[in-house]
Amino acid sequence: MPMLPRSRNCERIAVRVGLLLLAVVGGVHAQTCYTGLEIDAPVAQAVGAAAQQYFQLSAKGDVAGLRANAMPEIAASFSGIEQAVMANQPYLAEGQPSDTRIFLLDASDAKAALQRADFYCGIYNSADRIVFSIPNLPPGHYAVTIAKIVGEHPITLTLIVQEGEKNSWKLAGFYARRNSIGAHDGQWLLSKAREYKGKGQRFNAWFYYLTAWDLIAPVDFMGTPQLDKLSDEIQAARPVDLPSATAPLKLSAGGGKTFLVADMAAVPVPGDLDLRAQYTTPDATNPILATQDNVAVSSALLAKYPELRDAFGAVIARALDSDGHSYSTLTPMRDVK
Repeated sequence: MPMLPRSRNCERIAVRVGLLLLAVVGGVHAQTCYTGLEIDAPVAQAVGAAAQQYFQLSAKGDVAGLRANAMPEIAASFSGIEQAVMANQPYLAEGQPSDTRIFLLDASDAKAALQRADFYCGIYNSADRIVFSIPNLPPGHYAVTIAKIVGEHPITLTLIVQEGEKNSWKLAGFYARRNSIGAHDGQWLLSKAREYKGKGQRFNAWFYYLTAWDLIAPVDFMGTPQLDKLSDEIQAARPVDLPSATAPLKLSAGGGKTFLVADMAAVPVPGDLDLRAQYTTPDATNPILATQDNVAVSSALLAKYPELRDAFGAVIARALDSDGHSYSTLTPMRDVK
């Protein structure tokens, strides 16, 4: 079964999914995509019925029902889908799917699982073309359904289903993405990202760009001319000094302490964005010491980058030791000294 991405990863946009130049290069195979009237009516009805069933189970939080209708390989490793369903169940329950689009993906001619299967939907080089680029995809017939659920918290639900026996369609992938954070949608966040970029506030721009992408793009393995253009814009805004495990951000705090921040990320919360900074520490099991260090990291981070105060509601400093223990402290911006 396909090893489909299920988690948020700030590095994901580095590889564009809209690759339209080569059909077969180094294990990349172009397959067949059908959409709209190209899909036989009985197949479209069966796929639509399966998508509606899986939406209803998700809106109820019926994880067991979804697992029972999943492909065996997916059911055997269901924790990622379970977490996604439970995290988004309240939003899915607010409405019914609308504007559902169905794409039929034919990879039945492949001899074995494809390193990456590219499906080109629509007229080549047209403004409406869509590309799905899915890694590790076994031979078979698949369908992708993309639906909007409109409510107080609008959300996009994308499902991958695989054809089983007698025109049955089993769950093979589940992706739910919020379309807004409070009153702000992806286009608002994109405008803010561009504003921060214009001011030279590199980190603010980068994290707002990534958050805008999450609200605008239904999934990361889908490409359109608009998404490809946005992906290029985001990559051009990537800070060269973005912290990583191999190139951490060094922060100097009081008492001669130095902290190495290995990861920073924007964390959506109701109506706002917080900023999480994760750093390494010898021991994160002592809550008193970890809290002191977390407060020191938050202060040192804002001392180095004061513009962060304008873009985020709070700092979440997270201490992580080599044994995997962690301890987090959330400090509202107004309380960071």
